[in-house]
This record gives sequence, structure tokens and C-alpha cells, in this order.
Amino acid sequence: MRTLTETSFIPRDELYNRLEDAQKLYTKDKLQDILHEALKLKGLSLDKVALLLQAETEEDIRLILSTAHQVKEAIYGKRMVLFAPLYIGNYCSNNCLYCAFRKDNTALGRAKLTYEEIEEETKMLLRQGHKRILMLTGEDERTPLDYFLEAIRRVYATRDERGSSIRRINVEIAPLDIDGFRRLKAEKIGTYACFQETYDEILYKKYHPSGPKSDYLWRLFVMDRAMEGGIDDVGIGVLFGLADYRFEVLSLLVHAYHLERKFGCGPHTVSVPRIEPAEGAPLSTHIPYPVSDRDFKKIVAIIRLALPYTGIILSTRESETLRQELFHYGVSQISAGSRTNPGAYSHPEEKTGSQFSLGDHRSLDEVISALIDDGFIPSFCTGCYRKGRVGQDFMDLAKPGLIQKFCMPNGLFSFREYLEDYASPQTREKGLRLIQLLVSEIEDKNLKTRTEKGLYEVAQGKRDVYY
Repeated sequence: MRTLTETSFIPRDELYNRLEDAQKLYTKDKLQDILHEALKLKGLSLDKVALLLQAETEEDIRLILSTAHQVKEAIYGKRMVLFAPLYIGNYCSNNCLYCAFRKDNTALGRAKLTYEEIEEETKMLLRQGHKRILMLTGEDERTPLDYFLEAIRRVYATRDERGSSIRRINVEIAPLDIDGFRRLKAEKIGTYACFQETYDEILYKKYHPSGPKSDYLWRLFVMDRAMEGGIDDVGIGVLFGLADYRFEVLSLLVHAYHLERKFGCGPHTVSVPRIEPAEGAPLSTHIPYPVSDRDFKKIVAIIRLALPYTGIILSTRESETLRQELFHYGVSQISAGSRTNPGAYSHPEEKTGSQFSLGDHRSLDEVISALIDDGFIPSFCTGCYRKGRVGQDFMDLAKPGLIQKFCMPNGLFSFREYLEDYASPQTREKGLRLIQLLVSEIEDKNLKTRTEKGLYEVAQGKRDVYY
């Protein structure tokens, strides 16, 4: 458990005061100066982000979105990483007022998957073409860490009829102690994700009335313990709608800067979910601080400007129309073909309880087809993880722009593999045309040669090609 000497590194009152001051200081000239600085790809200070958050006119917001688009293109190019969530249990001992898994929701159908059921769920995801998953479960004694670790082993060991396997398991489970994170690290996970939900400590206590999650500081320091336990990549986030979104954005940055100072590396990803309707969750239908689509776009764009090298994850909570738009303003990782109830991939007819409502119900192939239409490279790449380009090593390559020499070709290889093995005929045809176009645009001769070689190898039947 946490030590008695821990105190919050989130200066709650100071951040609210910064926002008040920024409102008085905001001008169009200052906005333009900040956006010009953001194009240098060095990130932004809290005061400058506080000013950006004051933008309200359509013209000013368009300027922010346009700049975020330029920053995203400069760092991530056309890549869009795809994954699916795998829920293995929905028992929970917490009473979060916004979540259907809450303990007091007696109407929810509960489930804990057996290891055999987990293997079957994995096979169904593989048959869609997935290679990366986010594995989740509620916080409960019925789904202890030992169970979760064995589930990881079972997923990695599972193969579909083609011999394909899951190549990266990211994890989102309740906070552990340092020893627990060491055990998690030993299972070769990718990123460990955990959201603070809200950084406003006063509101946090209101929304989490009981259960282990009610301890604000235990959750706040989870990434410190994770990184001390050897986890290289961590993912932070908030649930927008629980507090003033401006405060939450500043707090996310404080958290990121805290990790950067202490460990030399900030978060690998930031997630930006909004509250969606959830069965038996009172706050989900009476959202305390609603976030409009307009403000949500601004949130994503500002995070991209403030943390240019950090991945931004968008789930299927949002509608397909809004998701397609947000891809241009900063989002770099998305879930697709998602289900949020245990067992739903292999037994969609069974109605075990979902954590929240989905806004994008498209299949993986439909999502990929739309990405192709927008010129994106749907990527299942896990090369950096397996080559050891993680944590600070990844950032050392990302910040000078060197990571593009790996990510672009590796993304194309995994995309070509999907087109050969899992895509519908229509998706395959236009996907191959996009690959041909993108390769023709590569100016670096060595990079172009290496990319053409890898694509040829995939076309000839070689799988899991990466540099």
C-alpha cells in the first residue's frame, strides 16, 4: 500500500487559478504565437496550454485543429495503429458512479472467463486480423493477479488456423504494488494503462464512494510504482465529463511532466474517453461536466500540441463520423470491432454486461476500409516492442524524427499482411493501391528499397516482417 508521506503532485487550486488567469490574458495574437511555437515539435508549457484552452470562436478552434494536423503529420505520418479490447471479467469491488461494472449494479450480468474461453475469444480476434489487444478486467478477488497473468500466457500461446498469434498485449487493470508490476513485466506485456478518471481530488471522492479505487493517492501514484517495477511504457488518461475538461487537460500534462522528471520518460500514450451511457451507472445519464463534440476536438488537438510524441488513443465510445474527423487532429491509436462485455467475440448472442455503450459498431474490415479512403496506413506493427525500442529508447528516436524510418515501413508490412490474409476483396484491392502510391512517394532511396523488399517478402508468404 502507499506510504503515509505521499502527497498529491496535482496542484488542484493552482491549476484552476491558472485557467482563470488565462481567460483574462487570452488574445488572438497570443494564440498565434503559441501555435507557431507548437510547430517546433517541442511541446508546450502549462501556461501556454491554459491559454489555448480558452479558445472559443470557430476561427480560433480551426487554427488549433489545423496546427495539430500538421504536428501529427510531421511525427506520425499516415500511420494509425489498431487494436481490440479483450474483457476477461466484469466482477468489481468498486462503486464508481459512471461504470456499469460497479459493485452495486445488481442488474448486470456478471462473468469471469475460463482459460479455455479466453483462448476462444483470442481466436475470434485473430480471425478478424487483430495482432494487438488491450486486456482488461474489473478489480475483484474473483479475478486476482495470478488469474490475469495466466490469461496473458494463454493469449500469447493461442494460434488461429493460419498460425497467427497476438503479438502485443497491453494491459489495463487496477493499480498494483511494485512487486505486482515486476510480475506483470515478466509476462512481456506492452503498455500498462490506468486512468485517473478525474484529477480533481474533491470530485474524485464523490464519484468513488467505496472500494479500493476510492483511494485517490494510491491511484495517482500507480505509474510511479509501475515504472519502478520495470514497466517501460505506461498510458494515462481521464474520463472526460467528470470535471472541467480544461482542468483535466492541465492535470494530464502535470502527470506527464512528473513522470518525465522522475523517470526520464513521460507516458507512451494518453487516452481520451468521454462518459457514455452505461447500465446501472447514474452519472452516465446525468453527466456532471458534459463535453461537446466541438470541445472534444479541441481537447485532442491541444494534447497533440502539448505532447507531440505521445500516442493518443481513441476508443469506439465515439461515433464513426467523429472518429474519422479526430484521426486528422492527433489520434494515433484506435480500437476497432470492439466489444466491452466478457465473451462477446465468440458468443455475441449472450448478454453478459457491457461496461459502456459503443458509438462505432463497424467491423475491423469496415474501419480499415474507411482509413484507406482517408489515406491512412492501418498498422498492426509491434516491431518497436520486440526490438526493445520502448520507454526512453523510443523517445530518443522519436524526438529527432528517426523513428519514422522504422514505423512507416513496419506499418506497411503489417498492413500488407492483413490485406493478404484477412481483408475483404474490396478492401484488399484498394489497400494494395494505397500501398503502391505511398511507396512511390518515399524519397529516401535506402528506405524505399528496404520497404519494397519487406513488402515483397510478405506477398511471397513471409509473416511478421519488421525492422
